[in-house]
Amino acid sequence: MLEKLQRTFTSLLPVEEGRGGECNGCGDCCKLPIRCTFLNTDSQGNNTCGIYRFRPPNCRKFPRSPAQLETVKENCGFNFNTSETFSKNAKIIPIQIKNK
Repeated sequence: MLEKLQRTFTSLLPVEEGRGGECNGCGDCCKLPIRCTFLNTDSQGNNTCGIYRFRPPNCRKFPRSPAQLETVKENCGFNFNTSETFSKNAKIIPIQIKNK
């Protein structure tokens, strides 16, 4: 339940840069940590949201970060094209501010 609360509170933050792809209807995010009451599954196993047009921000923005994507990465249609190489090898250049 802690994960659900965390998703709700962090849904006010923007989606991190680099998110691509689209929802493929896997429904994995709707089962975190318990199955959402609005998740509908038909006889062929296709998932749809019963309140899709009115879904809350924590659903609308999921996955908001690469960390959130990790929990559903097996089936999710979203991805993050982040430059991990750049961030790991980035050099910090100190900036000196001169007082006038």
